[in-house]
Amino acid sequence: MRLVSIASGSSGNCIYVGSDTTHVLVDAGVSNKKIEAGLNEIGVKGSELDAIVITHEHSDHVRGLGILARKHPVPIYSTKETIEEILNISGLGEYPRELLHPIEPDVDFAVGDLTIQAFRIDHDAANPVAYRLRCGRKSVAVATDMGHYDQYIIDHLQGLDAILLESNHDVRMLETGPYPYYLKRRILGDHGHLSNDNAGQLLNYLLHDNLKKILLGHLSKTNNYPELAYETVKLEIDQGDSEYRASDFSIAVARRDEMSEIVTL
Repeated sequence: MRLVSIASGSSGNCIYVGSDTTHVLVDAGVSNKKIEAGLNEIGVKGSELDAIVITHEHSDHVRGLGILARKHPVPIYSTKETIEEILNISGLGEYPRELLHPIEPDVDFAVGDLTIQAFRIDHDAANPVAYRLRCGRKSVAVATDMGHYDQYIIDHLQGLDAILLESNHDVRMLETGPYPYYLKRRILGDHGHLSNDNAGQLLNYLLHDNLKKILLGHLSKTNNYPELAYETVKLEIDQGDSEYRASDFSIAVARRDEMSEIVTL
């Protein structure tokens, strides 16, 4: 099983998860050219994709969906409410609407040898979800665009082998930065984005001996720095109540403009 971030950030998100025989994208929020170039780097062709799963309808998660669907008729899965919003996005152009398949949170579905489960998150979208994907005994999750976390989120992120987790902003940078007040309130609110501090605090509930890789994703271009996200999360782990230290784990930042390392499980 492999996990690779093709792009992750406030300007666009696209994550690959796959096995030897099954290839899935979580979101398609960058150009089709960038998506296919990223796939080619890991030896996968766009025509070999088996599914695209969409977290929610915001443009940084669906921008490349129309062209990708026109070029490669790949099944697209998301919640019914998200699909309804996607159908209203004129900028995606024409593509086969029959590719869109509604799913329910907390109900598993299979794509090849992957078992996929969507679970609810709180974000200012129609019915947003994060995803947990399993192949055999290995599991990964892509969890971003969460205004906060609760026990439900914690429960769905237990026992993972790898995770891409949102570490969107530094609270102080956001509060003193150039964004208008309403946007700052939105990002800091319960339906906004996880801060660096909150990402580290959430990880304290998820750490275990077999967690091989932590990727920090969906960083704000304006209100964060990769080094700041990395150091803040490490500090929260070291100061947390878990028995672990940050140095016990491989932690990296998924960038908006370059691919992450290939996480192989």
